[in-house]
Amino acid sequence: QVQLEETGGGLVQAGGSLRLSCEASGGTFSDHAMAWFRQAPGKEREFVAGINWTGETTDYGDSVKGRFTISRDNALNTASLQMNSLKPEDTAIYYCAARPWLVQAVPRGQYNYWGPGTQVTVSS
Repeated sequence: QVQLEETGGGLVQAGGSLRLSCEASGGTFSDHAMAWFRQAPGKEREFVAGINWTGETTDYGDSVKGRFTISRDNALNTASLQMNSLKPEDTAIYYCAARPWLVQAVPRGQYNYWGPGTQVTVSS
């Protein structure tokens, strides 16, 4: 059983940057693919970025490509999301997720473990 907790959310002006972190405990972190999802009010949850168990393969949603970067540190049991050039439409609750997955490709769904989420608000 993996427990996840996100930190780093907050309020930022458009064009600014934020860095989200996800700390994992329990289970074997390095056996899991990690991902970030987001959900804005009235909208469905959206895949933002994912990274495979080794950190060698990443995947991004079309709306964040070129602006966001996902990374992980298996020694520290953490995953991070660097968000640059933020836009008001990036405003959402951001969730960290984990899935046991020892495959090169990054899955976009069927994640087993979720953090409580952290609010990101981008003002115009």
